[in-house]
Amino acid sequence: MTVRIYVRASTKDQDATRALADLITFSTSYSDNYMEYVEHFSGTKLDRPALAKLLEDAEQDDILLVESVDRLSRLSQDDFAILKQRIKDKGLRLVVADLPTTHTVNEGMTGEILRVINDMLIDLLATMAKLDNDKRRERIKQGLANSGYKPTGKKANTAKHNRIKELASQNNMTKEEVANAVGVGVATVYRVLKQG
Repeated sequence: MTVRIYVRASTKDQDATRALADLITFSTSYSDNYMEYVEHFSGTKLDRPALAKLLEDAEQDDILLVESVDRLSRLSQDDFAILKQRIKDKGLRLVVADLPTTHTVNEGMTGEILRVINDMLIDLLATMAKLDNDKRRERIKQGLANSGYKPTGKKANTAKHNRIKELASQNNMTKEEVANAVGVGVATVYRVLKQG
């Protein structure tokens, strides 16, 4: 059995490994064999590289260890249902460090009742993590609006746009060649040429 430790932070500015040492220590109560999966990726996204790697590597009866449910998911209910099914399909047991009811396995009727309670608690915590994330985003938008800040979007790189027009007017290069020469995507070439 392998304990697969998953730690996540949303941005590179945050320390995804903040809780890793504690989780490694915690994991020794299950097995001396552990693997670390660390990533900087939003918990609102279902498909995350390190999480996908963890699920690919996982074997029946391995443990998926997370610090808290919000490190695993800030997903919508539908996406969280998909993730839970992927975890179940791999035969992983989810252990949440800050949710003690997930720490032990009981057999018989007590075990079944505890599994149902854990599933409900994990679903509730995942929903709360999603709502917390949504509220935080809304507060940021409100704060920016109240400050008078108006997002202007990304400014066009006029030098690149002019170079695209110049190369395209020579009629001896394909749009893909123009894109490669200027260092932009083909869609940008089409958009610039359409704008005139």
